[in-house]
Amino acid sequence: MNKLERFWQDFLNETKRNQDTKYCDAYHFERTEYWANELLRLVLIGQKQATASSYQAFIVENSPLPKVGDLNIVTDFFGNPKGVVETTNVTILPFKEMTYEIVKREGEDDHLESWQKGHMKFFKAEGKELGYEFNEDMLVVFEDFKLIYKK
Repeated sequence: MNKLERFWQDFLNETKRNQDTKYCDAYHFERTEYWANELLRLVLIGQKQATASSYQAFIVENSPLPKVGDLNIVTDFFGNPKGVVETTNVTILPFKEMTYEIVKREGEDDHLESWQKGHMKFFKAEGKELGYEFNEDMLVVFEDFKLIYKK
């Protein structure tokens, strides 16, 4: 049994969930070790309660869009499981229509401009890697979640 399976089994046992319950994904935030671990820290203290992804990334990677009730394992940069989050809401909007009222739930920025700058940089780098091009009309998948387990 690998570390993700062991972690998931502990989660199921400790929360008395059905043993057939599956998680959708195990992931870390961002693209660098520093930010992956910092954003994980914000999730574990309850400050970060959402994440934003490019709709195009889901298409390119042939991944299902998140939906309410999804369970995911959040990890550090090296894939060590640290918590389980449950999706509570999904909003899909063009990048240019994102408001501070929405993005502040990510818990990372004090104003819309810093969110836009950071996410523009992320989406441009990801787009270069995955083969899509960022523009302000690009759809963003904004996923609200709650931390339901941490270890």
